Amino acid sequence: MKKIKLDIVGLSYSQTQSGAYALVLGEISGRRRLPIIIGSFEAQAIAIEIEKMTPSRPLTHDLFKSFAKAYHITVQEIIIYNLVDGIFYSKLICSDGKKVVEIDARTSDAIAVAVRFDCPIYTYEFILSTAGIVIEGNDFVYLENINEPPEEKTTAGPTGSYNSLSVEELKTRLQEALSEESYEKAAKIRDELNRRKSS
Repeated sequence: MKKIKLDIVGLSYSQTQSGAYALVLGEISGRRRLPIIIGSFEAQAIAIEIEKMTPSRPLTHDLFKSFAKAYHITVQEIIIYNLVDGIFYSKLICSDGKKVVEIDARTSDAIAVAVRFDCPIYTYEFILSTAGIVIEGNDFVYLENINEPPEEKTTAGPTGSYNSLSVEELKTRLQEALSEESYEKAAKIRDELNRRKSS
């Protein structure tokens, strides 16, 4: 499967879910965005490294980097390889120069490690087709499987008040949420749209 390179394009506080953040990854050579809801600790770990701040004591991800470097292990890349029931699955591709090992990780932890090792982040087309949102010009549009059909569909449960809205109303609300950069809200609406498409 061809890998698609991603970059971090945003990290914002959730307006509806206490202690949660929306991490937004963007396709390097395209207009698609992949919003992922993460916890506050992981958001802090990512933000501290992006802003090049130095905590007084090493955070868990800094400890992981120091430990890996002490044993001459590098993280070559991060792959977001699956999406099941709205949960993203990731792995670290590590090497000691002789052997390459894949290590399973939560996506938020994988990204926090990626920014510390300055390694690329990848995903696959079926994940972007299923969970991505595409930007057309200056407008945000719901992504409707634009290249190839997803290999795996998710079955998210009802998302609060969204289950009473029509598909057109949901698409309108999705565009509004994206224009306000409310990615966490947009992700919930996207999940409701995906749930209806798969049922």
